[in-house]
Amino acid sequence: MTVDAQAQPFKFVGGALCLDFVNSLGGRRRPPAGRRRRGGAILREKLLGYEELLVWSRLSGAVTEREAAALARMARRRGSAARAVFARAFRLREAIYQIFAAVLEGRAPRKADLATLNRELAIARGRERLHFADQQWVWRWDGEETALDRPLWPVAQSAAALLASPALGRVRECPGERCGWLFLDQSKNRSRQWCAMRDCGNLAKVRRFRARRAVAG
Repeated sequence: MTVDAQAQPFKFVGGALCLDFVNSLGGRRRPPAGRRRRGGAILREKLLGYEELLVWSRLSGAVTEREAAALARMARRRGSAARAVFARAFRLREAIYQIFAAVLEGRAPRKADLATLNRELAIARGRERLHFADQQWVWRWDGEETALDRPLWPVAQSAAALLASPALGRVRECPGERCGWLFLDQSKNRSRQWCAMRDCGNLAKVRRFRARRAVAG
């Protein structure tokens, strides 16, 4: 499975695998100030099925090229199972988004969202095996090229690790009008505002410039 580097359908600016997974869409409609986030705010979906999930997983490094190719073959043979896994992936993505949204708003996450993450996390941890290879101990996945839910394992682990780490305080949400992507602010003075300056940052600059011209004119 290969993807033209000039036509990659996904961008990776989150700074953590789980945040890049949350950002695997074309933007979210931001709720009015003071209102909590709820589902149904997706403006443009990029994860349309299991095939797109594999593309994202390969580009993000969640699976290798070989694993992605093997899983694609498996998905063609087990279509209904692949669709079921994709439904799980979609629920996991939205649960992770809602959990981090709760963190940003200073409130407790919904029990259903936390249960979704914990369910996938338990599956992922149940697939880990300790191996001794090349004179060192390493963790490997059991059934990494045959388990259709293989792409979800590192995502769930990434979300759990970030939520339980000091870096949680650096999670931000892009204020872009049609964005809502999440990212880790890893700048020294914690001043990063946009998911990417060349995208939402430049759009905001253009809007401010046009607003000033309109007032002046």
